Amino acid sequence: MSNFLSPKETAEAFDGVSIGKASNSASNLFILGILAGLFIAFGGFAAQTISHSIENTGLAKFASGAVFPVGLMLVVIAGAELFTGNNLIIIGYMDKKITFSQLLRNWIIVYAGNFVGSIFIAFMVSQSGLLSTSGGLLGATVIKAAIGKASLPFSEAVVRGVLCNIIVVLAVWMAIAAKDIASKILAIWFPIMLFVMSGFEHSIANMYFIPAGILAKANTTYLEAGKITAESLSKLNLGGLFANLIPVTLGNIIGGAIIIGLSYWYVYRYTPSQNSQAVVKK
Repeated sequence: MSNFLSPKETAEAFDGVSIGKASNSASNLFILGILAGLFIAFGGFAAQTISHSIENTGLAKFASGAVFPVGLMLVVIAGAELFTGNNLIIIGYMDKKITFSQLLRNWIIVYAGNFVGSIFIAFMVSQSGLLSTSGGLLGATVIKAAIGKASLPFSEAVVRGVLCNIIVVLAVWMAIAAKDIASKILAIWFPIMLFVMSGFEHSIANMYFIPAGILAKANTTYLEAGKITAESLSKLNLGGLFANLIPVTLGNIIGGAIIIGLSYWYVYRYTPSQNSQAVVKK
């Protein structure tokens, strides 16, 4: 017996997944959304911790990519609700298993929960003293990463969001196909490593990265360690946070729900009407 579902079976399984996610209570969705925000933020913090003192850019990205996938592993295996992964429940909507209002309800509640969880970890990390690692170099790395994200042009942020969630939902897709934990871990690790190393933009991860930088910028030790000027901090604020989240979230939806979700629905679930089939036969 196969230890994984075929693509067609996986697409069918998403009908059940969609129904379960759409029918869950608002309180449960919000709590599970918070947990997913926590898990992804933990992955983000660990990724910056392991890479902050590596001078070689390629090795630093590889180290980050090797650690960050733990966040999605916790979401999928331990159980939580992640907005970007939930973009795939569009399959259930297209199969008329859930309504559009149920789809939006899930996305909105989960997105809000993800935001709360991410902000909580950003605050806790800022209060932990851990950003003082390497004489404040870790704190400087956090600030610089946040500046880079908050300064992205709208169009670039959208494109990076599209590319990111193409990969993230494929990791979720393969994890659903896998029938054992070891297979789920491998299904998640490689794609998520790819997106992190490539520099793509994940809206939920950015809910941690940018607030962490906003909170860290008040520490002059971190600014001095990274030789960060006051001018470069101009976009590192709430305006910069939402200037990133809006286009990245839009891109994530395009990549996850439209490019992957609708493509797999059409290939594996769409059935032409009998009238259309009759016309073809003529």
